[in-house]
Formats: sequence, C-alpha cells, structure tokens
Amino acid sequence: MSNSTIDRAAQATPPAMAQRVKGFSDRTIAWIFVAPTILILLAINIFPLIWTIYLSFTNFRVNRPNNEVEWVGLKNYQRILGDSDVWMTMQATAHFLIWTIVLQVLIGFVLAYLINKKFRGNDLWTTIIVFPMMLSPAVVGNFWTFLYQPQIGLFNYVVSFFTGVDPASFSMIGEVDLAPWAIVIVDTWMWTPFVMLICLAGLRSIPDSIYEAAECDRATKWRQFWTITIPMILPFLMLAVLFRGIENFKMFDLVVQLTGGGPGNTTTLTSIDLKREAFEKWRTGYSSAYAVILFVTVFGLASIYVKALNRVKQR
Repeated sequence: MSNSTIDRAAQATPPAMAQRVKGFSDRTIAWIFVAPTILILLAINIFPLIWTIYLSFTNFRVNRPNNEVEWVGLKNYQRILGDSDVWMTMQATAHFLIWTIVLQVLIGFVLAYLINKKFRGNDLWTTIIVFPMMLSPAVVGNFWTFLYQPQIGLFNYVVSFFTGVDPASFSMIGEVDLAPWAIVIVDTWMWTPFVMLICLAGLRSIPDSIYEAAECDRATKWRQFWTITIPMILPFLMLAVLFRGIENFKMFDLVVQLTGGGPGNTTTLTSIDLKREAFEKWRTGYSSAYAVILFVTVFGLASIYVKALNRVKQR
C-alpha cells in the first residue's frame, strides 16, 4: 500500500475515532482484530463441546424435546463401557486403524524412496500416484463397490489371475472374513499418496553433504540407509502416523459407501455406531457420552504421541 493511500485513509478518518485509536496500545489493536475469530471458534467448537458434555449426563432425546430431561449422572458412561457391542465396534476400529497405518506408512515410504531417486518420467509417476487422494471419499466408495462386485468387478478377476480362484466364489464386501480387509485395501489405496508426500518431503530435506561425508568414510548404502535416512525421516513418519491415525479413527463416509457397516456389524466402526445411536435411535444423551469417550480417547492418545514426537525431533 502506497503512502498516499495511507494518507488519504488517515484524512478520511473522523477526528473523534482517530483520537480513540491513537490512544490504543499495540496489544489492544491486536485483540480487536483477533477477537472476532476467537468468538467464532468459541461458538463453533467450545460451546458444542460443553453442551455435549452436559447432555452426556442426561437422558435427553432430541426427537422428544418436550419430555422432562432427567439427570442420570454416569449411567450413560457405565452402559457404554459395559456394552459388549461397543467393544466389538472398538475392535473393528482398531483392526482398521492399525492395518491401514502400517500399510500406508510402509508403502508410502517405499514409494517416496523410489521417487526421490531421479529417473525419467519421475513427475508423471508422481502425479499418477497422487491422483487417488484427490478424489472424494464418496466417489472412491462407489468406484470400489463396483470393482468388488463378484460377477463383473475387476478386483475378483485380478485375484483369480494370480491365484486361480473362481472370481464368483467370493465377495470382498459381502463376506464376514473379507469385508474388514476390503475397507483396509480401499483406504490404503486412497491415502498412501498422502503419506508418500510427507516422506518425500522428509527425504528431500536431508542434506546431500551428509551422504557425501558417509561415502568418504566408506559407509555402505545399507549403512547410510539405517544410520542417516531412517533417523532423519523418522519425525516425518511419526507425523504421517499421527495425521492418518486421527483421520482413520473418525472414518465414516468411505466405509458407509462400501459396506454400510456390514455384513452384520463386521465393519461397523465407532463413528458409524455413534451416528446410529444419535440419528437413528435418537439416544442423544447416550450418544453424547459416547462422543465424549471417543474424544477423550483420541485426545489422550494424540497428546502422548505428540510428546514422543517432540522427543524424537529434539534428538
């Protein structure tokens, strides 16, 4: 902004307002600009959280607002923690969470390591690999639902080509044993590129001078990999695990499009179970307690993990 523009703005300011602003400190002016954003964040995030915590101690049902709301204390929490179906849902979530993180980190790191080696067509292959994460989860869910069809789906024919199994003899999203792996495969296909980009950023942040010094000391490539590459990229790997862990813990849309939580409750994750309790059974107080438990779980685990990440970064 030119000085002439500033001068014109200053001249157009009413004298009374100019005197008031002139008396403000820099801290006060900063708060004037920041306050609206803070108020919006409080309205969007903090107030709903406090309201959810309050409702978790009641028997409130949103579809019966005229009924008397009773204070039930910790009964909702006791019912959730003592419900075997909830623990089965937690188990399904843990299976999905662990396997997707393991596969995405391993495959993402390998792809990043290969792409970091400059070769012909590097940019083209990077674009092709990154493409899945640009798609909407709803689109990906419908696309893979078609691929998983036993009669016409391409996935079954690929499996048949390598194993010799009849393509129509199994259904990835229709069998209890295969459905959990079906959603793991799709999420890995979609989000491995995200992990790859984080790992690629970590690999390209390592100075070449370190590898040159190691070569002068006659360190082998394998030795360089374990003593230079892995320690220096470890914070990036841990950051990728943190991001994908939080996202997959609340995974909803992709699984709903693929299996709807079935067959049975095999792929019913905590987010799907919470949605059913809140918006199908209308147990608002119960679902609020459910949400608080999930929030505390994610927040607690993430806090511990971030402390470990900071220690690794400080080494």
